[in-house]
Amino acid sequence: MNDAVTTNPFDDDRLHEECGVFGIFDGTDASAHTALGLHALQHRGQEAAGIVSFDGKQFYTHRAMGLISDNFSSATIIDKLKGHMAIGHTRYSTTGETLLRNVQPLFAEFSFGGLAIAHNGNLTNAVTLRRELIARGSLFQATSDTEVIIHLMARSTFTSVEERLVDALKQIEGAYSLVCLTNDAVIGVRDPLGVRPLVLGKLGSAYILASETCALDIIGAELVRDVEPGEILIINKQGLRSFKPFALKPKRFCVFEYIYFARPDSLIEGQSVYEARKRIGAELAHESPVKADLVVPVPDSGVPASIGYSVASGIPFELGIIRNHYVGRTFIEPTDHVRHLGVKLKHNANHAILEGKRVILVDDSIVRGTTSKKIVTMVRDAGAKEVHMRIASPPTTHSCYYGVDTPERAQLMAAQHDVKEMAKLIGVDSLAFISIDGLYRAMGEKRRDKSTPQFCDACFTGDYPIALTDRESGCGKSHTKDLFAGLAEV
Repeated sequence: MNDAVTTNPFDDDRLHEECGVFGIFDGTDASAHTALGLHALQHRGQEAAGIVSFDGKQFYTHRAMGLISDNFSSATIIDKLKGHMAIGHTRYSTTGETLLRNVQPLFAEFSFGGLAIAHNGNLTNAVTLRRELIARGSLFQATSDTEVIIHLMARSTFTSVEERLVDALKQIEGAYSLVCLTNDAVIGVRDPLGVRPLVLGKLGSAYILASETCALDIIGAELVRDVEPGEILIINKQGLRSFKPFALKPKRFCVFEYIYFARPDSLIEGQSVYEARKRIGAELAHESPVKADLVVPVPDSGVPASIGYSVASGIPFELGIIRNHYVGRTFIEPTDHVRHLGVKLKHNANHAILEGKRVILVDDSIVRGTTSKKIVTMVRDAGAKEVHMRIASPPTTHSCYYGVDTPERAQLMAAQHDVKEMAKLIGVDSLAFISIDGLYRAMGEKRRDKSTPQFCDACFTGDYPIALTDRESGCGKSHTKDLFAGLAEV
């Protein structure tokens, strides 16, 4: 199988979602339910996916590059993933190459039995720890940061799975939600600041862990609650057990989950993502009004904020841009000419709606600005008289190191230009972003608390709540052999 994935021309101008994780214990058709859950989480990673199951005697795995539907729709594959418990992962790489050996869940044999682990997020001291572990004799199979956790557990002097896991977690830094599979349990973990999401659900007698509630909905499971920051859940035959081994810290959930990453039909911390995005749009309309004839979303991520902007401003909402949903990440572009046509492969202007109109374009963010520029040109070519752009997030001025694949600061448009310069470069009559306090108001807060922010907003403020050890020490990344063992590939 080819390890490389060909991406379409828009992907380098978007903030890429981290990853999606799913786990189920004591479930009938555990692997089938896991595949369905991962299908609902496909938006969180489209490069690769994997499932590991356990039937009481043997661990089984299937890992592959590409989409869930391409790799887990076969009854033959699902039937080979035997057992009453399973975990799964859908991946977009934030650390480690796009190679099959990095596809999760990762698996290892320990003295206590097997352990599979799937990780959403990013460890900010992984390279530092990796170098120390290699110096002490550890042999790494993959290049992702997740394997560091396995090696820390392997070297732990504690006996039980739980103690070894806690020992490892107390040595790592970063943002993470984990699901783990052992011989007798499914384990869920959320980092002490709760940067990355994880929810607990139930289907009959089966407990489920998932990155978002939409993964519960697809299999008819009910939401029990969000896993709390710093909480470890052990799910086994005795039921559900919770403990918190970390010092209590102020919560810093990633606010970009509400803006873009999470599916709009998910609930996060009891809030509807869809309603949150509409409130952001309404706040944006109050902060940055402009006379216009139409409010037009940049589909699909700009739709809820556009609805909120339209309602608050009284300006009609129209689908002035139509998205082609059949352009995937693996679209092959054979020539430079086709590549330069880029944006029209995914979006097309609705000429009949746009011609002669003053248009407000609403999008979730601007990263490099290349796609925004192409969309604005397309809308003007369709006959729009004026084009104003409103962005449902503050300017993205800093890179994320907590599990979101963002460009370096030098490639972020907002880090290099002020709003007036950006408007000129993109080609709009006006440009405005929601303010940081406006974003917090839309999330139900009075304002951003500068001393103790209620969310992780480092991509907008540069206020990083977790140490960036690897970056500050100038560590690089190492590459090693693929040495999988103790696991039946199916």
